[in-house]
Amino acid sequence: MAHRHLRSALLLAAAVPLAAATAAAVLKASHLKLHADRHRIEITARPRPGCPDCHGEGGWWTGGAFPEMEACSCWSDRRELRVRLLPVPDWDEPPF
Repeated sequence: MAHRHLRSALLLAAAVPLAAATAAAVLKASHLKLHADRHRIEITARPRPGCPDCHGEGGWWTGGAFPEMEACSCWSDRRELRVRLLPVPDWDEPPF
């Protein structure tokens, strides 16, 4: 019985890094960005390198005295996914 649990644990330990590497490759191929830390997991869109409007830059600068970047629709109109894992700790006092 213990041999069965040990074998299952070893298979799971080998499968998790493989699944993470596969997920990272799929996200990179689909122009998505993965960010993970102990507080959250985020999947956000990246600009398409072959976009005819922004040429992979993600947008363009509008003129004027105070130029601003206008986001291209190749990534700005796509949804993002956030999974909250651990709450961010509250500060007792300001961090300055």
